[in-house]
Amino acid sequence: MNEQRHGHCERRSRETQIECSVCLDGSGKGDIHTGIGFFDHMLEAMSRFARMDVMIRCQGDLDVDGHHTVEDTGICLGRAIREALGDRSGIVRAAHAYMPMDEALAFCVIDISGRPYLAFDASFDHPMCGGMDTQLAEEFFRALAVQAGLTVHMRLESGRNDHHRMEALFKAFGLALHSGACRDSGVQGVLSTKGLLD
Repeated sequence: MNEQRHGHCERRSRETQIECSVCLDGSGKGDIHTGIGFFDHMLEAMSRFARMDVMIRCQGDLDVDGHHTVEDTGICLGRAIREALGDRSGIVRAAHAYMPMDEALAFCVIDISGRPYLAFDASFDHPMCGGMDTQLAEEFFRALAVQAGLTVHMRLESGRNDHHRMEALFKAFGLALHSGACRDSGVQGVLSTKGLLD
């Protein structure tokens, strides 16, 4: 049986103090506290659908706003995922997922390529969802993609309720990440004509 893949990251700055641990081969347990309740809810949904155990502790300068907390959490989570992926040998690598959330529908494609890129095509009607600035969803996914070395394309296909729209995006990402990070016994080494993913 293959060993579980774990990653850990700590990041301390004048704006945030964050500790993050992940297990890619978990059951989807989320133990997440960022100080932004709605963001915690989205991260817990993402970890559940990715079947990835996630622990996050963040203390950020929320007296300013949520930007540093959300973006820096993406940085730490991305670094932990990158560590857990290791040399990426034996994984499926590329995957996609649709995720409905009532009237909302989101689509996400991930290539665990080592080449960071985010294409984010989603908009929201309101500036806030709970205590989270809706503009920060893109900042979070960009920080995560860059630090984890993922090519990510996300698109919101439909929806009227911003909570549903946001949740569909986070869950779609989780589903695609799970599928792409899964081990495939038919893959010898890394799935690349170059012989490496970097």
